[in-house]
Amino acid sequence: MLKRTMPITLLLVLSLILAACGSSNSTSTGSSSGYGGASGSTPTTAPATSASVIQTATATVKGTSQTILTNAQGMTLYYFMPDTAASSACTGGCAAAWPPLLFQGSGTPASTTVLSGKLSAVSDGNGTQVEYNGHPLYTYSGDTAAGQTNGEGIGGKWFVATPDLQPQATQQTTPTPAPRGGY
Repeated sequence: MLKRTMPITLLLVLSLILAACGSSNSTSTGSSSGYGGASGSTPTTAPATSASVIQTATATVKGTSQTILTNAQGMTLYYFMPDTAASSACTGGCAAAWPPLLFQGSGTPASTTVLSGKLSAVSDGNGTQVEYNGHPLYTYSGDTAAGQTNGEGIGGKWFVATPDLQPQATQQTTPTPAPRGGY
């Protein structure tokens, strides 16, 4: 009986997470900062206080070994396709499932490794959120240990952030998996 109820329970939990995210991306407030307002929810990711908030690591993403971006604790970072460089679509209930990477340092966030893209911090409905190439960054509550990539592809809108993530454009396209094999 346990084997039969486990998939149903998992499906229910994923549906609730997707519903929380889906409901938040349609409520942009158009505030002067360009970001939707928070819904009274406090993100669960502890704000980074030092300049080095980003690291890189190797992880398996959809069966392929890739270099990914992580926070200082080694947790995988994600981006949300409905976000734009001027608008965070994941606030409130969505941010509870996808905690934003926040920055409380002075200056610009930095990486412990050299990145080809640009790190920045922008004030939005979540606080001062770290962006990579204009993409607001998030962790995923379904990742319980460093190196996990359980949020990859959820809802067709959440993807693992990699060092080669292209600068934010008006509309994002679904990333294609890296070719199998090594460099």
